[in-house]
Amino acid sequence: MRTKVIALLGLTMCVALTYRATAQAPRSSAPSTPATPQSGGGGRGAIVVPPLFFKETWRLDGSPHAIAPGEAVVTNPDLELKLYGPSAKASDPDKRIWISGPPTNIWTGMCTTPFAATLRDKNNYVDLSGLAKVRWVTRASGFHAVRPLIRTADGSFFVGDHAEASTTTFLESEFAFAGLRWMKLDPDRVVTIGRYGPVGEASNWADPPDLTKVDEVGFVDLMPGSGHGSGGYINVAAFELYGMPIKRTGGRER
Repeated sequence: MRTKVIALLGLTMCVALTYRATAQAPRSSAPSTPATPQSGGGGRGAIVVPPLFFKETWRLDGSPHAIAPGEAVVTNPDLELKLYGPSAKASDPDKRIWISGPPTNIWTGMCTTPFAATLRDKNNYVDLSGLAKVRWVTRASGFHAVRPLIRTADGSFFVGDHAEASTTTFLESEFAFAGLRWMKLDPDRVVTIGRYGPVGEASNWADPPDLTKVDEVGFVDLMPGSGHGSGGYINVAAFELYGMPIKRTGGRER
């Protein structure tokens, strides 16, 4: 019995020594290869974040009121406010676009037709390609929604498929232009226009517009307002646009 115990202890020591020797054996001398960024589309280049192109917070002189023809409601002297649709120039102030607050905002509640507004930099076009974006403070009532609107350098208007519809309070949010789908807009009636899709569906999606040279950027409410009080409208307060400026050159420009 004693002999068996001694033999078993000896075998255990042999196994332990073998394991220790294996654990201390030198690893392969082949150098490890560090991970490198993939080329040919596998990696990602430097992200270029465009600068702030403009910021507009609006100016309200006195109490909320319909914007009079030629009234200056922008705070940035380099910007022009462009108003579109029948409610932009209606003679009856209770059928026209209003400047309201607080916070100071453009309010579509009194508009009896769809309405659009844009901001135009007097000295520069803007390149909205890449990671260009809008940051704005908006609110909506009913089923209304705030949608982005652009006017390209050739004079075409496009409304994007992004929509803000916060009905609780004024909400700050942002979106990028990359990946948006667009519909053409008739600026006189402020309605979408277009064509049937490839199999006859009424999609109206336009070909992607050229975002590298945009003349005006703003917003649209595609529904008439409901009048005073809650019901149906949009509010657009602070409006920030991030994109690369492109100098306007030559000739008289609209």
